[in-house]
Amino acid sequence: MSNSTPTLQAYRASLLTFHADPAFADDAHTWIEDGLLLVADGRIQAAGDYATLAPTLAPGTPVADYRGHIITPGFIDTHLHFPQTDMIASPAPGLLPWLDTYTFPTERQFGDPAHARAGAEFFLDELLRNGTTTAMVYCSVHKESAEAFFEASAARKLRMAGGKVLMDRNCPDFLQDSADLRDSEDLIRRWHNNGRSMYAITPRFAPTSTEAQLAATGELARAYPDTFIQTHVSENQDECAWVGQLFPQRRSYLDVYEHYGLMRPRAMFGHCIWLDDTDFSRLAQTGSAIAHCPTSNLFLGSGLFDMKRADDAGAMVALGTDVGAGTSFSMLQTMNEAYKVARLKGSYLPALRMFYLATLGAARSMGLEGTIGTLAPGAEADFIVLDRKATPLLARRTAHAGSLEETLFALALLGDDRAIRATYAAGACVHERSPAFTPSN
Repeated sequence: MSNSTPTLQAYRASLLTFHADPAFADDAHTWIEDGLLLVADGRIQAAGDYATLAPTLAPGTPVADYRGHIITPGFIDTHLHFPQTDMIASPAPGLLPWLDTYTFPTERQFGDPAHARAGAEFFLDELLRNGTTTAMVYCSVHKESAEAFFEASAARKLRMAGGKVLMDRNCPDFLQDSADLRDSEDLIRRWHNNGRSMYAITPRFAPTSTEAQLAATGELARAYPDTFIQTHVSENQDECAWVGQLFPQRRSYLDVYEHYGLMRPRAMFGHCIWLDDTDFSRLAQTGSAIAHCPTSNLFLGSGLFDMKRADDAGAMVALGTDVGAGTSFSMLQTMNEAYKVARLKGSYLPALRMFYLATLGAARSMGLEGTIGTLAPGAEADFIVLDRKATPLLARRTAHAGSLEETLFALALLGDDRAIRATYAAGACVHERSPAFTPSN
């Protein structure tokens, strides 16, 4: 066995990390204008002022020079569907016809292992190109799709959560499974906590699961309490009315999931638009979390998520792209739309809060604080390099920024994949983009 010291990697840039929610703490973030990030063996060793840390480096230690750029923790996307990559931007008058016309026929193809592998490879490359280093991912109903996703993720040494979708009614015969969850349990045993892979038990949404399947899902969640749970709830009003007809004995759509034991820490509920105060309180009380998916909600006309009500209830909120109803893999573009949704609901979402929601806030909502979403020593070295001069417009706007808030706001409102200069996972560079634009002095 080798006793050699892990190779130290050093990165010079401005550093941004969070240690609290800016909505509830005045001193929620750390900003270091000229910083140095030290990484070894896939973990953060230190983050601090360049002038303080540079003299501690051994002679000849290489330093990646990203001066003028911003290093933040990698983005965390808490809700999206990898089989829907090929049908992103498909027109439909609403959620339910969109599912029937595009989603189900597209997902049918993921029973083919070769098709699933090719889809997973492209999907993960697209995430990394957009600076997303962790995601909670819906596969298709096929076991093969989940295997392909985890194999591709493990090859890149990514921290990803995913799960085979569960549906045993109100869906096409070619996608229907049963209340026998042996495939899901096999996937849990094979992949959950295997390297950086994590399993998410994944009932698609209440209307496509019988009570027998929901009961079996709850039993599986109790048997494996550190797995994740992911599903949809209260996305649009037609869907909510349908759930009321299918489960008339339940108080609300969310109560269906609670009845079957699916509300707990590490449970992530997508959308949460048409909830009442009791629902928001139950999310907070059970340690469940909300994946706010603004581009999807606007695209399908589902409604406007109420961030203030969630905050008032103490519920945890993170951001999700919700590809393919979502219209971009970019968490920056997702922040852009989240800001606008907040304004339409009469509240204001500062840029610092948006970056918190996409990093530490998401890690907290997944029960992974201290592991990802931070530049704190000991955390896994998943981080991104943001280029504030990635486009002529960004360069011009950020040159006139009078504060960190203004700079981050410009990145959120004007940025996209071009603003991601580099993406690192477990200390390894998994995406790098050379600047396409060099501003004149």
